[in-house]
Amino acid sequence: MKKTINILLYFVIAAGLVSCNNGSNGKSGSKSQGGGLATNAAERVYVAPGEHDEYYAFMSGGFSGQLSVYGLPSGRMLKVLPVFSQNPENGYGYTEETKPMLNTSYGFVPWDDSHHPDISQTKGELDGRWIFINGNNTPRIARIGLETFKTEEIIEIPNSAGNHSSSFITENTEYVVAGTRFSVPIPQKDMPIKEYKGNFKGALTFISVDQETGRMGIKFQLMMPGFNYDLSHPGRDKSHGWFFFTTYNTEEAHSLLEVNSSQNDKDFIAAVNWKVIEEYVNNGGGTKVPARYAHNVLDESTHTATSTMLEEVLTVDPLQVPGAVYFLPTPKSPHGCDVDPSGEYIIGNGKLSADLTVHSFTKMLDAIENKKFDGEAYGIPILNFEDILAGVVKQPGLGPLHTEFDGQGNAYTTFFISSEVVKWKLGTWEVVDRQPVFYSVGHGMIPGGNSRKPFGKYFVALNKITKDRYLPTGPELTQSAQLFDISGEKMELLLDFPTIGEPHYAAAIPAELIAKNSKKIYKLSDNKHPYAALTDSDVKVVRNGKEVHIYMNMIRSHFNPDNIEGVKVGDKVYFHVTNLEQDFDVPHGFAVIGANNAEMLILPGATETLVWEPKQVGVWPFYCTDFCSALHQEMQGYIRVSPADSNIEFSWGLDED
Repeated sequence: MKKTINILLYFVIAAGLVSCNNGSNGKSGSKSQGGGLATNAAERVYVAPGEHDEYYAFMSGGFSGQLSVYGLPSGRMLKVLPVFSQNPENGYGYTEETKPMLNTSYGFVPWDDSHHPDISQTKGELDGRWIFINGNNTPRIARIGLETFKTEEIIEIPNSAGNHSSSFITENTEYVVAGTRFSVPIPQKDMPIKEYKGNFKGALTFISVDQETGRMGIKFQLMMPGFNYDLSHPGRDKSHGWFFFTTYNTEEAHSLLEVNSSQNDKDFIAAVNWKVIEEYVNNGGGTKVPARYAHNVLDESTHTATSTMLEEVLTVDPLQVPGAVYFLPTPKSPHGCDVDPSGEYIIGNGKLSADLTVHSFTKMLDAIENKKFDGEAYGIPILNFEDILAGVVKQPGLGPLHTEFDGQGNAYTTFFISSEVVKWKLGTWEVVDRQPVFYSVGHGMIPGGNSRKPFGKYFVALNKITKDRYLPTGPELTQSAQLFDISGEKMELLLDFPTIGEPHYAAAIPAELIAKNSKKIYKLSDNKHPYAALTDSDVKVVRNGKEVHIYMNMIRSHFNPDNIEGVKVGDKVYFHVTNLEQDFDVPHGFAVIGANNAEMLILPGATETLVWEPKQVGVWPFYCTDFCSALHQEMQGYIRVSPADSNIEFSWGLDED
């Protein structure tokens, strides 16, 4: 009898637990709201030791100026890629080889505000060759090679300020765009700010991409009215050949924009026919104007970047190219500008609108053909709002920002004010699900969600604020991302994970498209660095006036040379260090006491250079900073520094050689 009672009690308790944690939150079938016993979320994000994540997710670093790499679904951070900011972890921006990457027309700028990464495409599908990201503060576009996960090229954007509506790419990576957030006088000049209206311009820059090398070059700059150009996306499929940019401040206000730039009932989406402009430019159209800007390229054979200062750019007046640009009225202060995989629907997310407005590309073309215009702005036709309207999503939330697509006919929009992600149907405009986020979501991302072929399994919410989501860390908390499973009818929150901040947009791609091409080493036979010491016979120390060049190599677990004498106070010492390893994931570090820059991390087969200017007499150690073997601690050496007027001869070597 006692045994029977115990069994009955067990079932009652179990039933109660299931009832309390059935995920319904009082609503039948709503699994996503459940507690720990109702969901296997932890299991679905768990990646066992030794197993790999399904996706690479590349998240912008915002004010860190970097690009971070996370695995999905685990949320594990795999790497931080230095792009626009110096990085002492590996010496990027400190070594002589990488300093030129941060050169600009303003001089050496070792920081930027990175916002929107975009992965290269072929025929509208992610191909995993490169990822591009914008520098917002000092207008720049960077290209990162996904074989090496290194920044390979940075091009500065002249005639621009606040490079925000970038870096988004066309379906075959023909162009990456850089739209200016802040309009400015072009060319820059001293003029009263109150004369902004009608005198400032907004440059939309189209940068061509070589399909073999990825090398970028400014094809043309479209000189637009002085609005603020916020975000953009290319047309795809049927709308390939067009690019769409949200604008705000069509009032052209210059002060108290939170009031003065919200006066008009509607702002615009600028629809740019880049195919028409390309033909115009290829036939000799456009005007070359003086413009000073830097183009920085990393040479993989020498492992060295060079910076070239260019002096002119081709500009295009849209009024000189019939059919080049049209304005689509859209609810005031739009932020995101998103195009669905079919290329038919263009969503303009008006931040101050209670509804979501969806424009039709087909109706847009019809309105253009039949001249269904509602006036013009600076000579550019404004299409009639009703004639281009595809539909309206009624009262989906507050503060719509960005929309992504799952390829199954669904759209997912983030709402900053109501702090939620809302799922709705393309074509019927019906809201079918919503999930809260914590807190104040900005962008959202579906892997491939801005391509013809999204991988509609996960949605990542990129949040601006976290409040009580993590342990407190003083007045500032980390930013965060949240992973939702969107493979079912309802979205389900699986995971919170912190990010480097502040994240804006992200891009993700199946790991199989990148991992198989990932570079393991740099072949020594391909190393063309002018100071490489590829064999021990190349090791030497050379004086050129007050410059001292040390040709050094390293291999587990010693430097050659490891004892150097003859250096003097006041010398400028260049340590040119070659890593002789030809084994995957065996980098070596190098640091010397008294250096005023950073360490450097030398990858297998590569050569890097660190400058050291000794200011004190003494014997100073240098050592490997990256754990490499059981004898890592023994991987060290000494450099003797003598008085400036000494006559000590150079000597170097291993042991007493």
